[in-house]
Amino acid sequence: MSKITAFFTELMRKYLPDPFVFAILLTLLTMVLAFAVESRPAQLVVQDWGKGFWSLLAFTTQMAVILVMGYVLAAAPVVNRFLDKITSHVHTPRQAIIVATIVGCVGSYLNWGFGLVIGGIMARKLALKVKGVHYPLIIAAAYTGFTMYSLGFSATIPVLISTKGHSFESTMGIIPLTETIFSAPILITSLVVLIALPLLNAAMHPKKGEKVVELDPATVAKENQGGAASELLGDEKTLAWRLNNSRVLSLLIGLSGMGYVGLHFFQGGNLDLNMINFFILFLGILLLKTPMQYVEKVNEGVKTIGGIILQFPFYAGIMAIMHGSGLVESIAHIFVNISNADTLPLWGLISSFVINFFAPSGGGHWVLQGPFMIDAATTLGASQAQTAMSVMLGNGWNDLVQPFWILPALALSKLKLKDIMGYTVVSMMLVGVIYAATMLIWPHL
Repeated sequence: MSKITAFFTELMRKYLPDPFVFAILLTLLTMVLAFAVESRPAQLVVQDWGKGFWSLLAFTTQMAVILVMGYVLAAAPVVNRFLDKITSHVHTPRQAIIVATIVGCVGSYLNWGFGLVIGGIMARKLALKVKGVHYPLIIAAAYTGFTMYSLGFSATIPVLISTKGHSFESTMGIIPLTETIFSAPILITSLVVLIALPLLNAAMHPKKGEKVVELDPATVAKENQGGAASELLGDEKTLAWRLNNSRVLSLLIGLSGMGYVGLHFFQGGNLDLNMINFFILFLGILLLKTPMQYVEKVNEGVKTIGGIILQFPFYAGIMAIMHGSGLVESIAHIFVNISNADTLPLWGLISSFVINFFAPSGGGHWVLQGPFMIDAATTLGASQAQTAMSVMLGNGWNDLVQPFWILPALALSKLKLKDIMGYTVVSMMLVGVIYAATMLIWPHL
């Protein structure tokens, strides 16, 4: 295991560029493929890119909000105390790796934005408390739990296709969650990942005598120095100070938000991304107790999403090129043409893995690949639920090595992509085996 980890870590250190540079290179590669493979005129390729560049601004904002709100929830005092309690029972580096992975897995299973952040926060706490923890590995381990989002409550595709009026209802119908994320095969897969992934990550920890990079407490203390400044200002308890620090105001507006959520679902409303954001925003207000405490945590959270805001328009442009040129159809058809009813989910998983490099978003990914997978499932007589989940799992599998979603973890940890990607590549291999086994076995059950 040490040799495999060392090989990929060194490979990433030498050849992996910054995530923004990766997005630029991927844009240029997509342009070249559209021109060379699909014979799309260069002028039209550039037009596709430019027109699509800002096409997903609303979705970008939704992602940014859910990540910031996830940070606020993860940093709330009640959550912080719970994490500290867990940390107090961890005493060895390998235990720390296992716990960080499990927290990342469970958090992402509940909500992908929450999981992305809480795993990193837990990893930092453990790295500070437990002597001898290899810091790049524990950050990578916490991030690998993100793959569990594709199996959990916020898995974009199964939630979407279970909603009345979704874009593909006329061709595939409404697929209840009991046939996707709450089906027995997916629940078993979730349990297998939850057990196997922490054990693999722990096995990658450097052995005694090997180089370990620890988190320097002095560095963390320096980073936190600015946090107390706002608390020192405005000690005079003026009316403005009392309003800013009013628990009553937070309670009233927080309960109003929760009341709306309750009415929404009581009246048969759907669970979409806007409702998720609405819920966690007002839950955060309740947990942070005062308006100013909430604002301070939001300001901290915003620092983790700069890369997301910068890069997602580039991926929107890439998706527009792929759609306009027909690259998605070509990639999907390569795998569909060698499929039958039993193997379509497996090839759907693999094709989704490839496409996710260019479209690292569950919703945007499904818009591109969904129509061809739905048609293939109809033609071959395969299960629409299994086919949709194959695309979802391919998305979550690829996210382990797609640099885009690692950005919040890098912002929290102050590490570089090359520091942690070698470990996520190894984890990706294990997760790929588990997901492939699920897709092969499921059609026969």
